Amino acid sequence: MGVPLSTYCYQPRLSSEEEELTGRINKLAVDYGRYGYRRITALLQMEGWKVNHKRVERIWRSEGLKVPQRQPKRRRLWFNDGSCIRLRPEYPDHVWSYDFVQHYTHDGRKFRILTILDEYTRQSLAIDVERRLNRESVLDRLTDLFIRRGVPEYIRSDNGSEFTAKVVRRWLTAVGVKTLYITPGSPWENGYIESFNGKLRDELLNREIFDTLLEAKILIKRWRDEYNHIRPHSSLGYRPPAPEAMMTTEIGKNLTKSEIFSAI
Repeated sequence: MGVPLSTYCYQPRLSSEEEELTGRINKLAVDYGRYGYRRITALLQMEGWKVNHKRVERIWRSEGLKVPQRQPKRRRLWFNDGSCIRLRPEYPDHVWSYDFVQHYTHDGRKFRILTILDEYTRQSLAIDVERRLNRESVLDRLTDLFIRRGVPEYIRSDNGSEFTAKVVRRWLTAVGVKTLYITPGSPWENGYIESFNGKLRDELLNREIFDTLLEAKILIKRWRDEYNHIRPHSSLGYRPPAPEAMMTTEIGKNLTKSEIFSAI
């Protein structure tokens, strides 16, 4: 056939750097099982590797690693005049959102998770894990956050009884927070927190067996720290949310402890 023997018998040899990079990609793929090659690329670049996503994708596919399926496109919500229904966050502490997630320990007992998110920075402000969480739990957590971080202009939620209770609405009004309740049965209107809860479930809850509530608290706290400080976020240019929150100027208003407690 006229093919040189050296070409026919050629065996590619990986450089030591390529082997080390491949090993590191495999290690990150094991540690972060639900990340795709783009987030792995961002993690490698944060570690000092001089690689682009095309090189990582080539190694990713040659190693037979998982490539997450593309998510279907969704329509936006619009009024007849063309304006968008959902209020868009414009700076840190402009709009917070919160929601509940339900899960179970290995013995079949239910526990609840309260998640609170800053929609602009995508930072997870708090994740509370208890067997029972109610409106008092919501007020306790918000009080702590308002004292330590400041008071947002808006807070977005569904129409759960813990969020629409009169005592919660009166207290939020007293401290100057406007409430944004989504249309019943329309979780896509609360897209930021729903997306966050989806990541929590996909990357942790669906992968772990929690024997006790204490184990769930520890692992969820560890995941939150990883989400805020390590996990590259595509909407932030593949940077983690917490550094983004620290880099931006704080615009939210602050109240003293006495003002917040007097409003309860």
